Amino acid sequence: MPNHMTFSIPPIAKLIQEELGSNFVDPFPYPFERDALEYLKEFPTESVEKLAFDPPYSVRQLKEKYEQAGLSFETRPTYWRLLKEEIARIVKPNGKVISFGWNSGGIGKVLGFEITRILLVAHGGIHNDTICTVEKKIQTRLI
Repeated sequence: MPNHMTFSIPPIAKLIQEELGSNFVDPFPYPFERDALEYLKEFPTESVEKLAFDPPYSVRQLKEKYEQAGLSFETRPTYWRLLKEEIARIVKPNGKVISFGWNSGGIGKVLGFEITRILLVAHGGIHNDTICTVEKKIQTRLI
């Protein structure tokens, strides 16, 4: 079942090694020590080659995790969009991002990314699957 150990699930660990190697930016490292959006804002434009985007999969989960870590978090529906815009800003052309979640939306074509690979990890029973979307930045933002 996905949790803060997502990267240790064997097929996911293999995907990360094949696509990103061991040197990549992770805006949601466990345990949480700072807001991911503020962290991403520190990177210069087009300075990151590889990034793993593995946030808690809902705003409610993110709020709970941040509060458990003593971080303040104002629930706002635009948070995911703002995160993706920052990722699009900092990733270099031809850079890669792997997004993890319950859908294959990834960073998105409108922000200049193209899906190159999708891995579906079934956890069995009534547990949600994890969808791993590998994207390559093909151009600067379209919007």
